[in-house]
Amino acid sequence: MSIENLNIEKDLISVLETVSDPEIPVLSVLALGVIREAIEVDGIVKIKLTPTYSGCPAMDVISDDLKAAFSEIGKKAEVELVLSPAWSTDWISEEGLQKMEEYGISRPLSESHDIDVLLHGKKLVKCPQCGSTNTHLVSQFGSTACKALFKCDDCHEPFDYFKCLK
Repeated sequence: MSIENLNIEKDLISVLETVSDPEIPVLSVLALGVIREAIEVDGIVKIKLTPTYSGCPAMDVISDDLKAAFSEIGKKAEVELVLSPAWSTDWISEEGLQKMEEYGISRPLSESHDIDVLLHGKKLVKCPQCGSTNTHLVSQFGSTACKALFKCDDCHEPFDYFKCLK
């Protein structure tokens, strides 16, 4: 989803871009697509934040980091968790997907391909190190619940695959 389609005031974007996802530090919260709204009302920045999945432990850290980032420029921020609509991997920006791959995490596939990979062992997940799809699932859960652990059968490197969430 494009940032232009969200209710985010332009003068707040530069601060939001400084706040990273603690689990994937190369991604800003904007690139990850978890900010639904950021507006200033009566001197207070009001932010609506959608977790990548219900119960995601990173949300408390992100909330604190957002408040700290705005505090550094003399603004108070309030963060509200918004569960509906549920976050989707479609909300990760293209720049975010590219940074994720450069960081060593394979980008999410489509929902049907995700099922084929995770349940039927199809070789569709691309290794972020060498680009091969000659990969296999090691564990349904990787370094976090939203990722699965894979291994490349060509370069023999393990890597996380970001599961498709809709």
